[in-house]
Amino acid sequence: MKNALGREIPEKIGDRILRPFEGAFATSPSGRKASRPQKTIKPGENKVLHSIEEAIEATGLKSGMTISFHHAFRNGDYLVNMVLDTCARMGIKDLMLFPTALFPVHEPVIDHIKSGVVTRIEGSMNGPIGGFVSQGGKLAQPGVLRSHGGRWRAVEAGDVHIDVAFISASQADPYGNANGIYGKTPCGPIGYNAVDAQYAEKTVVVTNDLAPYPAYPFEIQQGWTDYVVVVDEIGDPGSIASGTLQITRSPTRLKIARLAAAAVKAAGYIKDGFSFQGGAGGISLAVTKFLGEEMERAGIVGSFAIGGVTKPLIDIFQKGLLRVLVDGQAFDLSGIQSLRQDQNHVLMDLGEYANYDSRGCATYMLDAGFLGATEVDLDFNVNVNTHSDGQLLHGIGGHQDVAAGASLTLITVPSLRGRLPVIVDQVTTVTTPGEVIDAIVTERGIAVNPRREDLKDRFIAAGLPVRELADIKQEADRLIRPLGQPVFGDEVIALIEWRDGTVIDVVRKVVG
Repeated sequence: MKNALGREIPEKIGDRILRPFEGAFATSPSGRKASRPQKTIKPGENKVLHSIEEAIEATGLKSGMTISFHHAFRNGDYLVNMVLDTCARMGIKDLMLFPTALFPVHEPVIDHIKSGVVTRIEGSMNGPIGGFVSQGGKLAQPGVLRSHGGRWRAVEAGDVHIDVAFISASQADPYGNANGIYGKTPCGPIGYNAVDAQYAEKTVVVTNDLAPYPAYPFEIQQGWTDYVVVVDEIGDPGSIASGTLQITRSPTRLKIARLAAAAVKAAGYIKDGFSFQGGAGGISLAVTKFLGEEMERAGIVGSFAIGGVTKPLIDIFQKGLLRVLVDGQAFDLSGIQSLRQDQNHVLMDLGEYANYDSRGCATYMLDAGFLGATEVDLDFNVNVNTHSDGQLLHGIGGHQDVAAGASLTLITVPSLRGRLPVIVDQVTTVTTPGEVIDAIVTERGIAVNPRREDLKDRFIAAGLPVRELADIKQEADRLIRPLGQPVFGDEVIALIEWRDGTVIDVVRKVVG
């Protein structure tokens, strides 16, 4: 069957009947949320355990179950590998892995797929694991990729049932209150898995810093926590940041960033009460910096900004240019220090951030969002999951959530990467539909979605280089290296869900 974008979607995968994407806001939830397990504890009961093996035994984790994790440590995470290695030693197999995201540090998961310890993955696969699956590394069922808000919705809706949630916490007390702000190895907010902690059959907090009661702030609460495991190390905070989290030094990319900041200004948003979220790529970080400079020159104070928090965003906030900084995850260590000392730097879970099945998303209150892409096409559809070679190498993160919510959504991309095209006739994979994209900002000019003629007029009046996307593509195509198109087999290796649980696209196995 075809969805609203004309993408071919299977009617069924295994025993799961798929719902095709109908439009960014076409569906409305009905019924009731999934039920949560009832739990109790008697005074004096001890929750503290001293090994992952003890936790697996205590929770009753068995073959065929689903286990979940969050990615606050990003490429410095130890817990996923620790738990899977222990499961392998204990003979537990056929697990579904339900992480918020996997990173190159989790490459050992590939061996667990080969041995049958892991047979299903529903979560973003960044790097080696995505490449392995793309090239024929066999899972029992296609992977499922969701946005941050989409993942929260899936748990609450009962689309995913978690048997055991494992939650890394840089500090926890013996009763199960936990956070990522304090402790020996602080990693930033850990509210990604607040929904897992509440809905999982069993919740295990894993920490390397057992603090006296109460550990505060209560990102994960005692009433959700079954066990607390104390281990030597849970992750390396130094690996939270990566090369993608540095402001670009490329003159071309800096030009794109300056154009994007100028577009926000021309659209009329640089005024008191301005709100925005930036991405984590080098161009997006530069846009954040340049927007701060525009705000300072204009003498305005923004209402709020949302993170993933980065150093440029902290700098704007600490200059008094933002009333509130709302934080869902740390992209570098500066945000953690700010959370400790700045009263108006506040935590937010991902349900509040972007849960489609709710009565309000913080992303819907954004004036502007600027995001990256691996590809964009002439219909303004955006791909962030695969490359033009078809390899599944990236997750979704908050891309869909911000694009759908912000009043002005800008995709900031170079027209070429090396001599490879970024603007194509049709993206390899649709992650975010063109209906929620307002403009594509490149070094060759700004292409405005035909849905937003109002923006086009404003940009032209401001003297910005407005061009048709097809013209930018044609100009860039003269410089590209001819590429052979990837050859895909019939086998679907992953589903890309839209925020409401419908399927916006599929990723097929690369066979040549």
